[in-house]
Amino acid sequence: MTTKQVLIIDDEPDIRELLELTLGRMNLETRSAANLSEGRHLLNEFKFDLCLTDMRLPDGNGMDMVRHIQENFPQLPVAVITAYGNIETAVLALKAGAFDFVSKPVDINDLRNIVRSALKVKQPEEELAQAAPGDEATSRMLGDSAAIHKVRDMIGKLARGQAPVYISGESGTGKELAARLIHELGPRADSPFVPVNCGAIPEQLVESEFFGHKKGSFTGAVQDKEGLFTAADGGTLFLDEVGDLPIPMQVKLLRAIQEKSIRPVGTQAEVKVDVRIVSATHKDLAQLVDEGKFRQDLYYRLNVIELPMPSLKQRPEDIELLAHSINTRLSEGMGMSPPTITDDALAVLKQYAFPGNVRELENILERALTLCDGEHITADDLQLRSTGATASGAELAAIGPGPDDDEGLDDYLARIERAAIEEALEKTSQNKTAAAKLLGITFRALRYKLEKLGIE
Repeated sequence: MTTKQVLIIDDEPDIRELLELTLGRMNLETRSAANLSEGRHLLNEFKFDLCLTDMRLPDGNGMDMVRHIQENFPQLPVAVITAYGNIETAVLALKAGAFDFVSKPVDINDLRNIVRSALKVKQPEEELAQAAPGDEATSRMLGDSAAIHKVRDMIGKLARGQAPVYISGESGTGKELAARLIHELGPRADSPFVPVNCGAIPEQLVESEFFGHKKGSFTGAVQDKEGLFTAADGGTLFLDEVGDLPIPMQVKLLRAIQEKSIRPVGTQAEVKVDVRIVSATHKDLAQLVDEGKFRQDLYYRLNVIELPMPSLKQRPEDIELLAHSINTRLSEGMGMSPPTITDDALAVLKQYAFPGNVRELENILERALTLCDGEHITADDLQLRSTGATASGAELAAIGPGPDDDEGLDDYLARIERAAIEEALEKTSQNKTAAAKLLGITFRALRYKLEKLGIE
């Protein structure tokens, strides 16, 4: 097995010696340069697996080396060494394409973590192209449109680094799936991916959920609890609906990200954590900053690189491919052969606005599978006339009150569906066969719905 090679660029002999000794103990070969010119020369002479460069050099700036590597050696991860507390410079380096950063004085454990991660970098562009069609994540990232090709290319690049990523886009566009792919195609793939809906945690428990707590630290803390940061250590923490975090927690989150350490509730000791942060929200985070509802410094720290997710109406040419893929996956989950989606059904889908995006397409097809004859999904099975964007007030009133202020389309539809099933079961004295008949669906479809909704 070939020994990995690391290029070190720093004008301080003591720092170079520290890095050489540390990396040598990790069984890595090193070559050192005292300035940018020597570094460029070594890059042309030898093949490296990682570059570590200081930001302040005699003949220029480490940012120049980051850009040089991005332009000439795009597959080479480069990590920058910054002065203590100079987070702004580190963020600029990440935006320019740096893999990660380490602050002076150099923490040996942080350095080792960065080096290990960088040397595990894969070729995500190739993996994304070769991913199995049946894989849930990649099947939701299907499409031939220019918009989704751009997303896949961006995911491939983002997976190679450690920079915080902010995923923007409407509800249902696949933000969590994009976050999972960034994780799965990157060097942290073997470590946990921990998703958290920031808006679903009660405000008084947010700090405990994120950082954990010690037994007895507050009323109800009957035992030690591991926080989300600790659970994601070595992996990726996905902060969904990050715009819903209360301001006091935003301050503590910023500190945890910058210091790469946390303090569990009820303790004084700092705990080191190695976590990559990916965040998302369907809200306009910049507008929340303007309104004073989100801290500007945290916004800039999270939004190092933005990944915009296109709405389904921005890529209508992908609807047919997505419909067939989702139909196959859902049918297999229900233990049935995929029915054919008729031409008239596809025509209706292509004309529909999809305010709920890909997630709504999945909901529509899931409902159609329970209503169809088992062989064909027709336009009537889609029921878009009564549940789509053009539904009348009378039609909506017939299926019950609309979504609550804090209730999304998925939860609203699940609530309506649950109510209909429970009413049918009550009318038939819990006879599932009779209830399925009353609902106009197959027994198998009803059984699938009961399991999905958790109805006993």
